[in-house]
Amino acid sequence: MRRLRLAVVLIAAVALAACSRDGAGSLSVTAPPPVSPTVVGATTSPAPPPPTPATPPPTDGPATPTCVGGWITPPRSSQPYLQPLGIIRRTTGVDGPLVVVDMRSFAGPESPPSEQGYIAEVQRWYVKLYAKDDPAFQGRFLVEARRFGRGVSAVASYRSHGWRSPDWIGFQWNSAETTPKAYPGLPGLWEGVPYDFVKGGGGLTIPGLPRDVAGCLNGT
Repeated sequence: MRRLRLAVVLIAAVALAACSRDGAGSLSVTAPPPVSPTVVGATTSPAPPPPTPATPPPTDGPATPTCVGGWITPPRSSQPYLQPLGIIRRTTGVDGPLVVVDMRSFAGPESPPSEQGYIAEVQRWYVKLYAKDDPAFQGRFLVEARRFGRGVSAVASYRSHGWRSPDWIGFQWNSAETTPKAYPGLPGLWEGVPYDFVKGGGGLTIPGLPRDVAGCLNGT
């Protein structure tokens, strides 16, 4: 199993320190046609995949009070589609082709809301995928990008659904918890102190997603 490192977003200052210092890309507003799970990268030998939807997932969702700007699945091979996959690769160290089962891109406020312009809006991706050559690596990822930082903020079991507690787990760095450990339902090994990313943790009661965008994961 691979050693994974997850950048946890507790507050904006922690997120900016934990992520790399490259800017977030802008999103295309063109909704692609429905597609089946997509292999990104060169394929090698076949591997038994985990369960996938009987029908392709939707590729866009309307704006609602809990998903203020709506969401889209970026066109395949576009920068907004490949960007979160690169962040997942960099953060987790996963190798080989990735099979994308579902992806949603949406933007909204920081959690908690900030008046600082450079972090007033956060670009986020929901990605459900598995590694084609290692189907044991499977999960649902929340990727976040700010003007000065980006990273994977939370992970959930591949077989979980929606935005629910306690499915989504964040890992807070702690100098006393540096030994990577396996957790049921999560791919690989995780370093740090796990906490409920939906409700907040680590001494804070700040939810990982504000109400304005938590609904963007409805139906996943």
